[in-house]
Amino acid sequence: MKTVIIHGQSHQGSTYHIAHALGEKLGGEYKEFFLPRDFDKFCVGCNQCFMKGEESCPHYEALLPLTKAMDEADVIILASPVYVYHATGAMKAFLDHYGYRWMMHRPEGTMFRKQGVCICTAAGAGISSTNKDMADSLFFWGVGKIYRYGKGVAAIEWKGVNEKKRASIEKATTALANRIRKRHGRVKPGIKSRVWFFAMHLMQRKGFNEADARYWKEKGWTGNGRPWK
Repeated sequence: MKTVIIHGQSHQGSTYHIAHALGEKLGGEYKEFFLPRDFDKFCVGCNQCFMKGEESCPHYEALLPLTKAMDEADVIILASPVYVYHATGAMKAFLDHYGYRWMMHRPEGTMFRKQGVCICTAAGAGISSTNKDMADSLFFWGVGKIYRYGKGVAAIEWKGVNEKKRASIEKATTALANRIRKRHGRVKPGIKSRVWFFAMHLMQRKGFNEADARYWKEKGWTGNGRPWK
């Protein structure tokens, strides 16, 4: 099993330690990327990825190592501490570059058989909204099974997290790793994803833009083909 972890920050705080621990418990190979260290570009809103293809994005080459790692992985972990009730700006800037991969455009077919995890920590509140920032992208990419784990650590750095909370984190990440391993190789999208895909299938039969319409036709998805079969 292959795992990729995208850290929404470059420091190694509580969120990093939880995501890293989960990656180790999953076993197999895993890669880690740190934002903005490994990708620091902002989407410029040129729409080239939508209208012409992702290769036309001015940041395509810089983003390519992360894109390849996600495509090769069985499990994608997105990890971000809570910044003003939401994911970090670096994580948001990263996710903005994959709008073309949302189901209504050109989703990567292998995503429907992958598992995804959203992990965040906060000194206080904001866990739900931060995990939603990341889970929205995983869902609209088509990721077949998505998990969310958030923890209020009541600390601003890992060494300040008390032993009781650390024990709780250890137990939760072990249980989550077991669930992910159990599903490995047997992932299919749920009913909500299938309904969304069917709606996009109908839309793409009429065409949205040339790049999207050509992509769906080549994949056979405007007919009876489905990426999870």
